[in-house]
Amino acid sequence: MNTQFECTDQVNGLLTITLEPSDYQEPVAKKLKEIRKKAQLPGFRPGMVPMGLIKKQFGMNVKMDEVNRLVSEAINKYLTDNKVKVLGNILPNEEKQKPQDMAGEGTLEFFFDVAVAPEFKVELTNKDKIDFYNIKPDDKLIDEQVRMFAAQSGTFVEAQEWSGNDTLVGDLRQLDADGNTLEGGITAESGQVMPSYIKDEEQKKKFDGAKPGDIIIFNPKKAYPDNDAEVAGLLKMKKEEVKELESDFSFQITTIRHFEPAEVNEELFKKVFGDGVKDEADFRKRIAAGLQAQLAGNGNFKFMQDLRKYLEKKIGDVTMPEAILKRVMLDNNKDKENAQELVEKNFADAIKDLKWHLIKEQLVEQTGIKVEDNDMKSIARDHVRQQFAQYGMNEVPDDLLEQYAEQQLKDKDTQAQYVEQIIDQKLVPALKQMVKLNVKDVTLDEFKKIIEAEGKKQ
Repeated sequence: MNTQFECTDQVNGLLTITLEPSDYQEPVAKKLKEIRKKAQLPGFRPGMVPMGLIKKQFGMNVKMDEVNRLVSEAINKYLTDNKVKVLGNILPNEEKQKPQDMAGEGTLEFFFDVAVAPEFKVELTNKDKIDFYNIKPDDKLIDEQVRMFAAQSGTFVEAQEWSGNDTLVGDLRQLDADGNTLEGGITAESGQVMPSYIKDEEQKKKFDGAKPGDIIIFNPKKAYPDNDAEVAGLLKMKKEEVKELESDFSFQITTIRHFEPAEVNEELFKKVFGDGVKDEADFRKRIAAGLQAQLAGNGNFKFMQDLRKYLEKKIGDVTMPEAILKRVMLDNNKDKENAQELVEKNFADAIKDLKWHLIKEQLVEQTGIKVEDNDMKSIARDHVRQQFAQYGMNEVPDDLLEQYAEQQLKDKDTQAQYVEQIIDQKLVPALKQMVKLNVKDVTLDEFKKIIEAEGKKQ
């Protein structure tokens, strides 16, 4: 066996694998002998089938499997031993590769195009200045959080007149064209209407000043245009059953449910943070600290975006093996009808992301970041815990979390996603130590405006 690698330029390579008959004849013969021992063909005892028949029936497939194995091993060994950094999959060379005579016993030659990663160096020091947005919770944001906590601990009380986001509870009756209750028509007891969510303004006004005992005439389909699911829920019917419904309905109000947020007092402080909150000022201080920690993630994400732009500009243009990479993308999307269109549309962004991936690989190496088994288990458990929480299951036993986490880690795609997340989590604090931070204190609203303005420039 002979393996040769030729760089046609800095980012394109040609890998040639030559197999002599002596390379594949022995493993093929060995495999055929193993098959013969187990083969069961009519008229022959197990293990006594003539080798000629075995070769005729299984020879070609066995040879192709062995040749593919040998070529694959040769490729991996050469690239690993010679530390050739490859981008994407290697592909058969379209010009040099000729059909091989697999039926014969001659020399086999295979040619592959290799996309070689470009060489460039990423350097970061404290002379590199990067913006970092320290998002500080202002009174407006803290007020919103206080209201949220108060709402979470609030209760419903009966009201004597509708206002705001009150819920009206009552009985619905379908009406005929003359405005009378339709005999045998649709009825729904204890239906619930929130007028503030009605889309049609004319229908919404009919509920102004509504009180218990009032009868409101309205049209559910007009109230919720293009939302049959909402109408069906109100009338306690199936979605398909209200598709052609056009009738007005009477709605006799029995109860008005008004939501009353909890008072901001010691009882609420204790419910949110437990014992130890002195007063409202201390309550707000603790809320601010929690918000600061949550908002740090937004600042870190923006920092990585800005660092990426900075490094891409600092490194400048990088030559990529675009012709081969386009073929790789086409090969990966070959099952799609519009594969060529997809590649042309997304290729520029794919190249940009690939450049950032290569930059990030160097940053990981420079910072010495490693992904440990404990990191993988921890992030998997956190992800499973979040999934359970979405279904209201917050007290999940540790052994069950462990079981589900182990299942997730068996999936290679999930593993890859977790590795990227862990690397990003570890990179941020490490890189913030390497560069000089231009810290800018901003409120969340100011931060959103900055993001919005940058989005419009792109």
